[in-house]
Amino acid sequence: MSQSEAGMSGMKSTRIDALFARLRQENRPALVTYFMGGDPDYETSLSVMKALPEAGSDIIELGMPFSDPMADGAAIQAAGLRSLKGGQTLAKTLKMAEEFRRGNDTTPIVMMGYYNPIYIYGVDRFLADARAAGIDGFIVVDLPPEMDEELCIPALKAGLSFIRLATPTTDDKRLPKVLENTSGFVYYVSMTGITGSALADTTKVSEAVNRIKRHTDLPVCVGFGVKTAAQAKAIGASADGVVVGTAIVNAVANVLGSDGKTTADPAEAVATLVRGLAQGVREARLAPAE
Repeated sequence: MSQSEAGMSGMKSTRIDALFARLRQENRPALVTYFMGGDPDYETSLSVMKALPEAGSDIIELGMPFSDPMADGAAIQAAGLRSLKGGQTLAKTLKMAEEFRRGNDTTPIVMMGYYNPIYIYGVDRFLADARAAGIDGFIVVDLPPEMDEELCIPALKAGLSFIRLATPTTDDKRLPKVLENTSGFVYYVSMTGITGSALADTTKVSEAVNRIKRHTDLPVCVGFGVKTAAQAKAIGASADGVVVGTAIVNAVANVLGSDGKTTADPAEAVATLVRGLAQGVREARLAPAE
């Protein structure tokens, strides 16, 4: 199934499409924010989630904790372990989205993680529950295009986006296969390695975004390594979206004491960071002052 066929079948997420259509009118990139569902506990994590749009986040990536996160750096691994220790499950992560939706029906939510918890939960049940909870799409990092029948195709048929990762090693020969059933947006991982690494060269990022856009009309969001407003501004000059994850996870970790208790409000710590990042993306395409 091609992207065009997916679109003709009504498989694109209306929230994601509506957001990027609005941002094109505003001539600015999206701020995409990742946090770990259930870190350090359900209620605290829900408060963080609710704070994200108010602080300027345009799309929320809701992390699904998993015990063996092979592509994640130390910070996100630690967040996942805190979450699991606090009793978070995939069912609770879906419930978190459902509770969030009671007060916000416009901000897109993309669940991000690994296939194992979804497989154990049951794909059909998961997709039905995700739709009911107000989820818009998924990023499942360990499902390559060759495994699209596992989750990607069923998700598209359920009207949910399946967002694919592209990397610096995804060459022009491989890229069409990666994009074949992608919808919503493309997530360009701006460097090889694990999450939380150093920021990539912005010139190379711009070249990569332009190369991907030669193969697709989908928005291209760039992540890995963005921590500051200045970095978000630099990446946002060429990308359709700027993804921030490790910095947000660290903002939560930094207000946890050695006993795991909060020493300050994690939601406010995250909101302070996100407000700065949001300012950065809003300035990304402003003409410099004369």
